[in-house]
Amino acid sequence: MKIRALFARSLRSTWYLFAGLRTALPALLGVCLLPLALLLAFGVPGLPWVAGRIRVLTNIERRRAAKVLGYPIREPSTPVAADPYRQYFALMRSASVWRDIAWMIVHGFLGLLIGVLSVEVWIGIPWDLALPFWWWTVRPGTLGAGAQIYTWPEAIAYPLLMTVFLTALQLWGQPQLARFQGWYARRLLGPTRRTELAARVESLTETRAQALEAHGAELRRIERDLHDGTQAQLVSAALRLGLADQRFDADPGGARELMLDARSGIEHALTELRTVIRGIHPPILSDRGLAGAVRALAAGRPVPVTVDMPEPDRRCPAAVEAAAYFVVAEALTNVAKHSGAAHAWVSLRHDGPYLTVRIRDDGTGGADPNLGSGLAGIRRRVAALDGVTRIDSRTDGTGTNVEVELPCGL
Repeated sequence: MKIRALFARSLRSTWYLFAGLRTALPALLGVCLLPLALLLAFGVPGLPWVAGRIRVLTNIERRRAAKVLGYPIREPSTPVAADPYRQYFALMRSASVWRDIAWMIVHGFLGLLIGVLSVEVWIGIPWDLALPFWWWTVRPGTLGAGAQIYTWPEAIAYPLLMTVFLTALQLWGQPQLARFQGWYARRLLGPTRRTELAARVESLTETRAQALEAHGAELRRIERDLHDGTQAQLVSAALRLGLADQRFDADPGGARELMLDARSGIEHALTELRTVIRGIHPPILSDRGLAGAVRALAAGRPVPVTVDMPEPDRRCPAAVEAAAYFVVAEALTNVAKHSGAAHAWVSLRHDGPYLTVRIRDDGTGGADPNLGSGLAGIRRRVAALDGVTRIDSRTDGTGTNVEVELPCGL
């Protein structure tokens, strides 16, 4: 690694550690005042307020530590009860509350010490370099930068050696201290294994319910389409064929017209049946794959669409490809109907075991998944496959960004 990159990394780590004083000082103050706060909160609805203020501080540290760790620290859930006394005892029994307090104790002392030392060592480098310019102005043997300076060779050699040592210590030690601070933040503020398993079970339970709901809604849609469309067309064709059979001897011309009408009705029924089949699993996915299907879907849209999808070296399961196809189709339909956008972008990437789908437009934004069935349907379909949906649709002119992660099982 180049020296410039080492210095840049060390300076970033120093700033991170020094910025940790923003949470270390309130944490240390909170540790000093915590016994008094708990005493005042005992038996009264004051503990939720204290726990809430602690959670605000720990959330700041969670976001800060994510910069070092490279991934966010998920906030654990806080127990909630309607009765103030039950809420008090629920908070007192909550492991996450006590882990937050443990972090305050650790970070209040360690964070303060590390934050001050990280800056002090940098200050010590110019101090040592300046020793040859002023050591002779004081009494010989004066303690300077950790050593007794008596002669000019000592005044020149010692600062140089200390500068090299402190610089090497900073270049190597500052990133290690930053990672250490992020490590104990993750261990104390992150969810425990038991909490993660409980959250996973809860997520799977919710996903299963959404999958069943989506499956039931899909079955009802197929049944409605078959009953109101295909079945009605076939019944009408059967009636026309029956009338043609009755009128064939007496009025062959009229019977022929009825048979032609029946054939037209059967053709319409077949068209609607193909539409229903495409709603279950688009045949184009089997013929062209996901890349070709998405490009065909984007072509001919009223809003120009740019597709960014390299040819994949592997294919996802059919259910995943179908979900990705329908996500793109629904999102582009919303863009054409509601966004007022002049352009849209579709990107698909294989990120490890996940297929990431992004649909972005330059429209007015303001899309709310709770107000319409389109985005809510995307979430249900993705949740049924244990995927993740993120929707960012601000009204500041940045448009709408829909991002979906689907597990491919690879």
